[in-house]
Amino acid sequence: MAKVTKIALLDYGMGNLHSASKALSVVGAEVSITNDPKVVAAADKIVFPGVGAMRDCIAGMHEAGIDDVIRHAVFNKPVMAICVGMQALFEQSAENGGTDCLGILNGTVEAFDPMWKDQQGATIKVPHMGWNTISGMDFDHPLWQGIDDNAHFYFVHSYYCEPTNSSQVAAICDYGQPFCASVIQDNLFATQFHPEKSHTAGLQLLKNFVEWNV
Repeated sequence: MAKVTKIALLDYGMGNLHSASKALSVVGAEVSITNDPKVVAAADKIVFPGVGAMRDCIAGMHEAGIDDVIRHAVFNKPVMAICVGMQALFEQSAENGGTDCLGILNGTVEAFDPMWKDQQGATIKVPHMGWNTISGMDFDHPLWQGIDDNAHFYFVHSYYCEPTNSSQVAAICDYGQPFCASVIQDNLFATQFHPEKSHTAGLQLLKNFVEWNV
């Protein structure tokens, strides 16, 4: 019998925990919703979700001790960060007048400019909410197996990440201008979109993460 992958889904009061837990279970993972460092240490992999305002998220992480858990985990096991979880990995966000983030990755989080125009010439709506395509993936990487270029994923965000190191960008999306939709750095993987809300492509991506051998 194949070993079941144990995933710690980090709970600091700001994540879309039910949807993420259900989707990970569907693709075969054993999920524990937790902020207990001992449970996290015993898990094979970590999923780091996030929704809401960055300042509140960072405060929730500090209060729950999740910031230290993440900093330790990125050197020890595969970690997947989603939406605000991805943004929190960088150094600073423009949200809330400027918010210091975890500083695990170099770069900033910037606001969409509501004056940008889409490919049809219409002014973009902020937040960027709904289905959009991603492209530029390295299909030799196991995380992108079974996913097509220009696959549709579900987004809900008003801010986007600008990594200092462009080689970390694992996928891009266009919304008024191209922006970083995903990053990969060693055993750390993050998406601006919500794979747990992205139906077939999202489930495939989560399955790839569950099966990922770093």
